[in-house]
Amino acid sequence: MPKHTVFSGKTVLITGASKGVGEQFAHNLAAQGANLVLVARSARALEDLAARLGAPGRGQFHVVPADLADPQAPQAIASELLQRGVEIDLLINNAGMGAVGPFLTRPLKPTLQSVDLNVTALLGMIHEFGPRMLERGQGGIINVGSMAGFQPLPYQASYSGTKAFVLTFTEALAEELRGSGIRVMAAHPGPVQTGFFDSTDAAINSKAVSPEDIAARILRDYARGRQASYPGRPSDRLNPFLTRIFPRTVIARLAGDFNRQAGYEHVTDVA
Repeated sequence: MPKHTVFSGKTVLITGASKGVGEQFAHNLAAQGANLVLVARSARALEDLAARLGAPGRGQFHVVPADLADPQAPQAIASELLQRGVEIDLLINNAGMGAVGPFLTRPLKPTLQSVDLNVTALLGMIHEFGPRMLERGQGGIINVGSMAGFQPLPYQASYSGTKAFVLTFTEALAEELRGSGIRVMAAHPGPVQTGFFDSTDAAINSKAVSPEDIAARILRDYARGRQASYPGRPSDRLNPFLTRIFPRTVIARLAGDFNRQAGYEHVTDVA
């Protein structure tokens, strides 16, 4: 039987649940007895995940296929769950995608899709599910940002821009909802061993952290009542402090040099 925790019996909606950190959120929460709403584009991947999660004593699992790059998706998801009679206790906005390479020479379409997924979908999901939490006087929201949100990243300019939005929006929303019964936390992982660069010829940092460790740390921090989570390597957690010490122009120059050495100025799309 699952060990009783703050997540036991709660209904948690996870976006980007079919792989990477999202999949590990699902495994971790299912083991703690949570009911899950799994959202991602691939119905087959979600059904397969739900089948693997099932075990005696575990909660219920709802599969809701949706492309969150579509601005209408959050409303459609909310309507579907309303019909099923499902109330969300915790919303985990995990879905996201990156845009890597020189901004002016990359196709604009995938960059705009990343903005839709990283920003517009996150706003839409909170706006759909937040009001019901507010009415009940309880609920939770975890927005998965990135260490990229603390600094300008040349050759990942739009990505770092979207994650900077997640950072400041989440902090502001947390203050708006202080005392409402809704807890809001941002998580800022560093490099993670996922398919982040799958659509390009770029390579992930060889010292990236596993999705299992990232998901476990974020959930542990939320359970402990933290206002922010910094999962990843100890060196990653220095970023928020370094950007307060050094001028942002210096940070941009250093980040640009690092990404050029990694070959990001020559990245091209492969899919």
